[in-house]
Amino acid sequence: MLTRELESQSLPYLHLTDKVYQALQLMNDNHVTHLPIVEGDKYSGLISEDDLLMADNDHAELGTLQQSFANSAVKGHEHFLKAVQVAADNGLSVVPVINEEGELISTVAYNDLLKQASEFMSLNEPGGLIVLEVDSNQYSFNEISKLVETNDAQITQLNTSNDPETGIMQVTIRINKPEVSDIIATFQRYEYNVKYFFGEELYTNELKSNYDNLMNYLKF
Repeated sequence: MLTRELESQSLPYLHLTDKVYQALQLMNDNHVTHLPIVEGDKYSGLISEDDLLMADNDHAELGTLQQSFANSAVKGHEHFLKAVQVAADNGLSVVPVINEEGELISTVAYNDLLKQASEFMSLNEPGGLIVLEVDSNQYSFNEISKLVETNDAQITQLNTSNDPETGIMQVTIRINKPEVSDIIATFQRYEYNVKYFFGEELYTNELKSNYDNLMNYLKF
């Protein structure tokens, strides 16, 4: 989904001639800590509640605080995950969406972005979650997918993150079935380090310990 297609609560825009106290009241009424400022149709920047509270005069016009404006925004043609990133990186409660001409076309609340991210990752769908740790140079999506499919399951979502210091990659996968015990056993049989898993089963990672004990027994 593109940012211009996002549905969000209706949030007000501020203008350069608005007063500090008016902006604070609008933020309070809408339960946000940021609001965009426009000059005509052009996006001028984003002002935060913290910056407003630091103003010497709460009757001062917002135009006198332009040095405090943030230029955070996303383009309407960008994927909505870009808006999530901008909000997270800058600690924003809202993210302005602008067009190529720099005009403000909408404002998306962070809570609405989280809801969209949840739907995007199918978090409301039944299924299991497995987090693996593998050496970066040994990561193979095809192998991981094959091991999941051998248990009559499919991967519905996969994310990776790297630790540059250790060379360890963390692979988070969502499975389309909540019963993950067989899949966990398969990964551990192929010597994958299963860091976490969440499914219908309430057992713990004692499975890995039991498997190691069995392997040690068979060596004798």
